[in-house]
Amino acid sequence: MQTNVDTVIISKMTPDNVDGVIKIEQSAYGDHHWSKESFLSEISNELAKYYALKTPDGELAGYAGCWHILEEAHITTIAIAPEFRRRKYAEALLKRIIDDCYKAKIKYITLEVRVSNEPAINLYSKYGFSSFGTRKGYYQDNNEDALIMWTKNIFFDEFKEKYTETIKNLESKINIQ
Repeated sequence: MQTNVDTVIISKMTPDNVDGVIKIEQSAYGDHHWSKESFLSEISNELAKYYALKTPDGELAGYAGCWHILEEAHITTIAIAPEFRRRKYAEALLKRIIDDCYKAKIKYITLEVRVSNEPAINLYSKYGFSSFGTRKGYYQDNNEDALIMWTKNIFFDEFKEKYTETIKNLESKINIQ
């Protein structure tokens, strides 16, 4: 175990996590957030993979979700509680999603992100996602456009080499269990 780095525990999201997830969801997305029922439905959906990120003392600090459909994964959400942001926690969740895609033999990962969300766009770009257009007026709360981002085939050397390098840097700053 590394010293002087944060430790996080990432596990499958359970119904017991959902009330805490809703609190983070509200802080991240305001009035236009998913409902408790939406999360409960998602975690029981066999195509969906949802994760809870906790601190070693058991405090829920973030969550993420994606769908696995044939050779593609679609990231539906990643959010971190405000008091835990800028600690590489979203990056740790993204790593978990990508690692699970490798295990499931999923080749491509996609997502939509607000065009104004520069920190998220920078994170996804760092991990090999590229923009392939926009969805006009995608977000209902303010009619903001969504940037559509995709990876190349994650099994191609170009992606794997960049991913391996990026993960080494991440793992020098955070211990993921």
